[in-house]
Amino acid sequence: MKKRDIYLLSPTPEEGTIPLPMISFSLVTDKIDFDGCDILLFTSKQAVKSAEAIDTGWKKYPAVAIGPATKKQIETLGGSVIYHPSSFYGETLSQHIVTYFKDKKILYLRPQKVSFDTKGYLERAGIEVQEQVLYETSCADYPNEEAPSKGAVIIFTSPSTVNCFFQNFEWDQSYTAVLIGEATKKYLKPDMNYVVADEPLIQSCIEKANSLVE
Repeated sequence: MKKRDIYLLSPTPEEGTIPLPMISFSLVTDKIDFDGCDILLFTSKQAVKSAEAIDTGWKKYPAVAIGPATKKQIETLGGSVIYHPSSFYGETLSQHIVTYFKDKKILYLRPQKVSFDTKGYLERAGIEVQEQVLYETSCADYPNEEAPSKGAVIIFTSPSTVNCFFQNFEWDQSYTAVLIGEATKKYLKPDMNYVVADEPLIQSCIEKANSLVE
């Protein structure tokens, strides 16, 4: 019996998976306005990479990070993380910021589209938030013949990868989805077979996928 293929939809290929990147990133600005901010807020590692490409001065400011991958990216590039939450979703992070950073001026460096209105939530709680869009995402374009094979396990690493997948392919009932987190679940179509990774990390997604094909 043929082993089930594992497809990874994130932009970075990983060993043991078939790369099928669904999104690409492009910068939408060439400067960051840090004026008046005390701390930075990052909700994705791509935002950190984008900040690094635009102005390395971001590392002068302490950062709040959502998720371990974002925290790791900040530290890898030489920034400092003063807080990262134990839960990895926008609403939980925003509640924690209200608790710990109510007197701080926050600069939220973000993608063009976000799955949770962090700025709106914080401002309703009385926290001053500046925000700047650093990058945008776009969907890849694939012909039908590049659809995942029957029985495939497909790793979705963000809501964007779900949306872009369905711009390209139909869902086959033989597929199983592996999701990087609960927030991605609400973007699925009805009756899709799925599991959620134990941690919101690509490596954890791959481990979960491997457990399905063994």
